[in-house]
Order: sequence, then structure tokens, then C-alpha cells
Amino acid sequence: MTAPAGDWRLIREESRPGPMQMALDEVAAETAAAGGPATVRTYRWEPSCLTLGYRQDPETVDWAFCEREGIDVTRRQTGGGGIYHDARGDVAYSIAVPAADVPGELLDCYHLLCEPVLDAFDRLGIDADYVEESMPELYHPACYLRELHPAHDVVAGDSGDRGDSGDTGSRGDRRKIAGNAQYRKRDAVIQHGSLTFSVEAERHLGTFADSPVTPTQFRDRVVGMDELGDIDREDAVAAVEAALVAWVVGEGSGRGGDGDREGGDGSETVALDRDGSWTDAELRRAKELVETKYRDEDWVRTRPGNEGGGGD
Repeated sequence: MTAPAGDWRLIREESRPGPMQMALDEVAAETAAAGGPATVRTYRWEPSCLTLGYRQDPETVDWAFCEREGIDVTRRQTGGGGIYHDARGDVAYSIAVPAADVPGELLDCYHLLCEPVLDAFDRLGIDADYVEESMPELYHPACYLRELHPAHDVVAGDSGDRGDSGDTGSRGDRRKIAGNAQYRKRDAVIQHGSLTFSVEAERHLGTFADSPVTPTQFRDRVVGMDELGDIDREDAVAAVEAALVAWVVGEGSGRGGDGDREGGDGSETVALDRDGSWTDAELRRAKELVETKYRDEDWVRTRPGNEGGGGD
């Protein structure tokens, strides 16, 4: 499957604080819903940031550690557990598209929008796919340490033997390499995620209060691209961007060619601006969302849907 027809833009990797990155994802969804271009983009987190899942309990955060280490904390509109991001450790992407153009069934839509993620790993020579069997939860507040489910969790690495103990966390097993999530807002779907480039276990765990998981156990569950091949982060970003472009224009999954997609009768076309950018109005809207939501104490430090700070 390929991306829906229509106008698209690619916005290449930008370094911004986490609250602004989350605001721009929301703005991209608003633009798509209003008839503007759909957006695919890559981005980088500077400074480092812990993003909380939509209903995550703020008491699971080690606020003192985050303040001491200069780590931003914001809350996503997507569910799941918290994820620590930094400028090197992951490669972030997002896709914003009109809801009417993608499957209404959540899992079908998720698998469609994850196609460029899997293609990016293929381009890097990394054997990644959805986990074949469920793996048990290690620590619920952390996204990467929750139960791994065949429907949506992406893992990579060697299959290996589990050994006599049958321990599902042994290094020989395939480990989680990407976290992806989506939500619908104002007639648009936004999916965002992080592909792990390098595992920063100590800092990731340090953002959580009283985590029972050790750095060794974290590395037994999570793998980075730098462990699986001689890959520079710049190459990883380039592979993600190339996979997003190929998916939009209909060249993914090994198909060749270089051009915009057009149906046989010319009725289904896709036009991609490969040097896309935000409009001034979008940047103003994003700054407004940063102040009213993504840096707002009520949004970040309460649990939406329970104690205040609810979403749209």
C-alpha cells in the first residue's frame, strides 16, 4: 500500500524543544484537516525530552532528575508510556493526513502508516518487523518496557536462543527498536514515532521515579541501530526521509522509479513538495499551543481524562 493521493510536503529534520515538536505535529494535523497539504517529517529533540503518554500518571516521573539534567518534560496526545528522547538517541518522524483518506480501523491505519518505518530499516540493512510473539511487561510507565504485542511493536536483531532459563529478555532475542502511536484530531490522523538509533539506558530510566528495571535489563529489551550495523545517525535520518518520500510517491517496498504517482487515467495523483516548510501562520499557531498546552503545568503535570488538562 502507498500513501493516499493528494498534496504532500516533506519537512526535513529540525532541531526544536519537545513541546514545540508536539505542537507542530498537532498543527500539521490541523492543516491536513483544513484542506492543506498532508505532511511527512523528521525531527530531532533539543534539548532532551521525556514525552509522557496521554493518560500517564505524572507521579511516575522523577522531576528532580529531569530538572537537574536539563530534560524537558511534555505530554503527547497519543497513549502509551513515557519515552526519553535526545538529539542522538533516536530519529523522530510524523505523518499527518486527512482521516477520510486512510482506513478507519485503527490497526489497519497503523500498519499503513508504519510501512515507511519498516522500509527505512530495510534501506539500512536492518532486519526489523512486528514482534512474532508477545513479550511480558517489565515496567508499565515506560513505553519501551511495556508488553510487546505482535499487532504493533517493531523489533529487530538476531532471533537467537533463549537458553535454558527461557528468559524472554536475553540479548539473543529480537529487541524493540521503534515506538509508534497515532491519534485522530479534527478530521485528521497524526502518527508519530521514534526509531532508536542509540540506547541511552541510564538516562532513559533516570527520568522515571523508582523504576525497578536495571540498565542491563533495559538493553536486553531495547536495541539501537548502532548495535546492528555500521550506521551513522545522518545515514539513518536520510533512510527515514527516503522511505517517507518513496511511500508518498508510490515507490516503496522495493519499487523503483523517481517521480510523482499518477493513476492510469490520471485521476489519482500525488504531488510532493520535497523541500516543504511551515507557514508563518502555522508557526504562530504552534507557539500558541506550546504556551497553552505543551508547556502548561495543567497539561503536563496532571493526567488528562482524570485530573484535568484534558485533550481535544
